[in-house]
Amino acid sequence: MSNQKRRTFLKLSGMAVTAGALPFNIIHATPAYKKANADTLKVGLIGCGGRGSGAASQALSADPNVVLHAMGDIFSDQLEKSLDNLKEIHAGKANVSPEHQYVGFDAYKKVLASGVDVVVLATPPGFRPLHLEAAVEAGKHIFCEKPAAVDGPGIRKILEAAKKAKEKNVSIVSGFCWRFHEPKRATFGKIVDGAIGEVSAVYNTYNTGATYRSWQPENPQLASAEWQLRNWPFFNWLSGDHIVEQAVHSIDMMSWAFGDKLPLSATGTGGRQVRTEPKYGHIFDHFAITYDYPNDAKGYHFSRQQAGCQGGYSAEAWGSKGRAIADVSRNLHEIKTGKKVWTYKGQQNDMYQTEHNELFAAIRKGNTISQGEALAHSSMLAIMGRMAAYTGKKITWEDALNSTEQLGPPSDTYSFDLSIPVAEVAMPGLTPFK
Repeated sequence: MSNQKRRTFLKLSGMAVTAGALPFNIIHATPAYKKANADTLKVGLIGCGGRGSGAASQALSADPNVVLHAMGDIFSDQLEKSLDNLKEIHAGKANVSPEHQYVGFDAYKKVLASGVDVVVLATPPGFRPLHLEAAVEAGKHIFCEKPAAVDGPGIRKILEAAKKAKEKNVSIVSGFCWRFHEPKRATFGKIVDGAIGEVSAVYNTYNTGATYRSWQPENPQLASAEWQLRNWPFFNWLSGDHIVEQAVHSIDMMSWAFGDKLPLSATGTGGRQVRTEPKYGHIFDHFAITYDYPNDAKGYHFSRQQAGCQGGYSAEAWGSKGRAIADVSRNLHEIKTGKKVWTYKGQQNDMYQTEHNELFAAIRKGNTISQGEALAHSSMLAIMGRMAAYTGKKITWEDALNSTEQLGPPSDTYSFDLSIPVAEVAMPGLTPFK
């Protein structure tokens, strides 16, 4: 592609960064009577921000006979910017007609009804359960960004939708992109196969700089729906807090190292030391969580969004035979057992592109990729950690999954006229578990 197109593509896909093996990537063969799809596949994009635009671009690159057919977003300027950028990269594939450009809270319904075959779900996470349910009901194949939801009720909806998707032979590919990274597939595949023995501890980090949004009108109205939607990372009903929206990638790697076994409970802490102004909503800027696993195994998570601090983005596992590390910051993938050291030296792939390559290849072959349940479980791990930090209490997996706390307003009340009071910043030891 031209230098200009390459710069545009990198801008789209790069915004996603601040974002394998068993059983996550299981591909199920559909019944023998189902034929491979040879038609033009129509893609619908729901959520036209940086990650959604990048995912749409990767979808259009995944198959020679695919077009972007419909787009939906709450904001018209977001949709227009996304479409302009996608046209620069995929001139012949991104000619979305005006009648298939939908704006508003019900835009997702119109995209699903427009005749698309595949949808990209990339709105703020608070909307994900609503959109995934509708996409499965409509029988569309799905690329679903992580996390799957922001609270227990949302995760339960995702799990039910994932079950229905399997019954309907609808593919769900997850946005947990490291599961598609060849170095990590090799490394975690070895861990799961017993290369370091029984895993007893996993330490994972996601320590990065401060996250800020740029939409700052002259007279901000913090309770207005538009303010919160434009600045969605700062409101947990939309983002789940940064442990759920961003650091969940590292938590997912922890789960991977444990063979995706579910934990028994979590305890932890967190707070808001640096990002304290009201315009930054009510989320924390650091978390420290301990997960208790069967057989006295432990998972340790540490994340923060604070400028000027030591960074780190990795997962390190210890077992009865040795140690393994997957360090994103250094692109280091290594396993040590005694005096032996294995270091990954194989293929380096674009994991974002691989996600879509595998989805569209499965559709063409008539196969089904079922990652909905695993997507829900890894998302729930991060939500569980937030619950433990917000309350200061020990939270069991069953408590977290069955929580009745629903963040944000009911979906049938969504409107730009809606006033949404900014929730109090959580206080460990005082904030109750619900």
